[in-house]
Amino acid sequence: MTVSASAGPPLRVPVGHDARRWSTFHGEKTLVVAARTVTSTVRVLETLPALLRDDSRVTVVFAYDPTSAFNDGVLDLLHDAGCRIMPWAQLAGVGPDLIISASENVDVPEDSCPVLVLPHGVGFQKLVPDSRTPRTRLSGVVPDSLLEAGRAWLAISHPEQEEQLLTTHPKAAGRTLLVGDPTFDQLCTSLPQADVHKRALGVADGQRLVVVSSTWGPTSLIGRDPELPARLLGALPYDEYQVAAIIHPNVWSGHGSWHIHTLQTTALRAGLLLIPPIHAWQPALVAADVVIGDHGSVTLYGSALGKPVLLAAYGDDAVPGTAIARLGQAAPRLDTRHDPRGQIEAAVRDHTPGRYAEISAHAFAEPGQALARLRTAVYRLMNLTEPDTAPAPPLALPRPATPAADVTSWAVATTASSDAGQWTVTVRRHPAAVSDGGAGDPDAFLHLACDEEERDRRLTESASALIRHTPAPTAVAALRWIGRTLERLPGSRLAATAVGGSGGGCLVGLRDGRVVEATATGPADDPGLPAAVVYTCLLAGAPLDDIIVTLRIGGVREEDVALRLRHPLPAEPPTEPPGGAAR
Repeated sequence: MTVSASAGPPLRVPVGHDARRWSTFHGEKTLVVAARTVTSTVRVLETLPALLRDDSRVTVVFAYDPTSAFNDGVLDLLHDAGCRIMPWAQLAGVGPDLIISASENVDVPEDSCPVLVLPHGVGFQKLVPDSRTPRTRLSGVVPDSLLEAGRAWLAISHPEQEEQLLTTHPKAAGRTLLVGDPTFDQLCTSLPQADVHKRALGVADGQRLVVVSSTWGPTSLIGRDPELPARLLGALPYDEYQVAAIIHPNVWSGHGSWHIHTLQTTALRAGLLLIPPIHAWQPALVAADVVIGDHGSVTLYGSALGKPVLLAAYGDDAVPGTAIARLGQAAPRLDTRHDPRGQIEAAVRDHTPGRYAEISAHAFAEPGQALARLRTAVYRLMNLTEPDTAPAPPLALPRPATPAADVTSWAVATTASSDAGQWTVTVRRHPAAVSDGGAGDPDAFLHLACDEEERDRRLTESASALIRHTPAPTAVAALRWIGRTLERLPGSRLAATAVGGSGGGCLVGLRDGRVVEATATGPADDPGLPAAVVYTCLLAGAPLDDIIVTLRIGGVREEDVALRLRHPLPAEPPTEPPGGAAR
């Protein structure tokens, strides 16, 4: 078939003219996914495989609608997923049996095929700008023309959402399908693996994970207070807390990852786990010990999972009477003018898992049934017999990739005490990028510790302790690294490195030439802690040889650290002069 230039490129397999000659799978029905925004496309990609698994009768094609203000990233997402994509203008020539979208604002061509709209959040809980007018509209509601044509079906997760919908859009009467929420079902299924996800995110045993959740727009948490993640990292001790940020995909799409990373430069240097916008937010939410959020769906999901919640922002674009509005009335606020640590600890201490159960009950009906109900609806709308196999159960989430969150410099505050000759050293570290310079305990010893990979030379040259986290292969290699480091940075008091091999442990070299071997009973992957013990003993006048010191790491855990003096640093081998051996 010859297609004129004005008609656009020809439709390709698996749809289009004469496609059966070229297709490997000859489906009975064609299902088109309308891909308009990253948020809505991700929701369909996460749900659809479980509905259509093992069924060759259905051909799936993704039609890209570029009209959204948040369309950036949609094509990359579809290409990465291996989807067959066609331009939106060619949708009219496909003749689909069903169109599915999680974006309600799609302008589908005139046809008779049904359009199933899945929610990309929780219900109709937010007012958003209307792309067709200067006004706002209720998020999740399709244009009246599609309702009047009797083609649209709106999937809802609770009967109250239909009641709410009819008060503003009476034409939606009879056009809703109670399905539940497959995302919430999967989150619930994954809760028993919270510790698995915490470890995958790099959260150590005993640490609390604080998840900062933000929707999009000027009333969102990140829109009102973009510096909050950095302030949290400055207020929460490094060894006791980690902070992760879940930012709505519309922010990533609208402003770009470069801009987000630039705005969070200080927080990222202080260890912020910036959760990628695609697929990764669910494991982070499951792993959370506390959620600091706003009026977005992720905050509501967190409360429904039984997490302690603090609201750091709440916008007037939240719809009254919805589940998120009830959460806005029930959840405590984070007072950002005061130290957040005490507020977070109080939220965890005073929380009970069922605190928000009633609110959750108004958002999610019959949890655990969403995939089965949705599969039935999809096959009924395609006029295709549902497979005899049982619907897929909600599966636990896969382990997330660990976001890069390396911290390479710390402000360290330590105290020392002795009781009948038993020394105890308490260590509390904060990332230097967000440290206030050591305000707090007037009796504490303060010093700056830097990893050898610290990129800010001013910090390295000011550090009292230089740390090498990558284990030296042998003790001899460790001693030579200590010697070179102390020679290169004469302002430092000590240099410490982990040692690999069967012996393990940590070697700490002092400016006066002494070398202390420090062996801890706990994890030996962070030489910064035994280095802090040696530094404190040095200043407090405690012995450094043949002693066991109790290391108290903030309020997280205690370990024993055995210290003993080793032989002095080995001499560096002579350097061969240029031109060969000396004559």
